[in-house]
Amino acid sequence: MEKVPMTAGGYQSLDEELKRLKSVERPNVIAAISEARSHGDLSENAEYHAAKERQGWIEGRIAEIEDKISRAQVIDVSKLSGAQVKFGATVTVVDEDTEEEGRYQLVGEHEADVKEGRVSITSPIARAMIGKETGDVVEVNTPGGVKAYEILKVEWR
Repeated sequence: MEKVPMTAGGYQSLDEELKRLKSVERPNVIAAISEARSHGDLSENAEYHAAKERQGWIEGRIAEIEDKISRAQVIDVSKLSGAQVKFGATVTVVDEDTEEEGRYQLVGEHEADVKEGRVSITSPIARAMIGKETGDVVEVNTPGGVKAYEILKVEWR
């Protein structure tokens, strides 16, 4: 069984979502199904079918989160250090073509949010940076072609 690396914050957000799904969403959808059933003929009852579909999604998401939590390998980024880029590092890079700077933290897949500066450890840019140090240049295959980035800083926060 493969471990799922994640930060403590990522674990906490999954745990909160699981609690919300079980304590709020699940009871709400059960009530909606019950209400829709009271309206009579189920074969033409759109509310009933929508509620059942929502219930299926909720149950699937609960199973998915429980699986990730059971395989979680929580990594405390505040206890990490070093010059090499690895999981949890916050890396400042500069695009060698546009001179545009970017700052990314390498996190677990479910935690990734590019707008927040968090990229998945399995993303092409993260895979290219793993094991590199400040001053190294990494090349990343993107849909627009190969892009080169210089690593300016590796931080742990």
